[in-house]
Amino acid sequence: MAPPPQSIDFRIRPAEGADAVGIATVHMRSWQTAYRGILPDDFLDALSIPEREQRMRETIATKRPERRVWVAESPDGILGFSDAGPSRENDAPSSAGEVYAIYLDPTAVGKGIGRELFGHTVAALRDSGYGYATLWVLEANQWARRFYEKAGWRPDGTSSLWERFNVNALRYRLDF
Repeated sequence: MAPPPQSIDFRIRPAEGADAVGIATVHMRSWQTAYRGILPDDFLDALSIPEREQRMRETIATKRPERRVWVAESPDGILGFSDAGPSRENDAPSSAGEVYAIYLDPTAVGKGIGRELFGHTVAALRDSGYGYATLWVLEANQWARRFYEKAGWRPDGTSSLWERFNVNALRYRLDF
């Protein structure tokens, strides 16, 4: 029997501009772990914290009020983040929300932090009046797909080819 996961003290709060480097670090480390074997190693190895930091700093500074970026933070720093708001799909009705991203630092995986952060993000979408939400996940990312399915999300039959890497993404949906 596996030992129970170690507890980590953390809180979930809205992201601020000063969180950009922590978010970028989590984002890069998460991609390099979760997508190894799915995306090319040379691409993953070349990911840049400064580039991601700049993009996140701009996102936080210029986001519309209905877009929410959250961080899971411990006394030691950012453990994870999520980004959500109205659906970005052109044909989506105004009742559609979307989880744009949720990533954890690999050291925080398996400790319940992702489940709480995801639950917080989904509740914020529901509480904002959306009738349902979607998210996109790489088809080959079985771990993430199981995570979403345990939370009640299901593929809705829509897929998209990420042509740059010839990988397929699936759209998942949860009705509120």
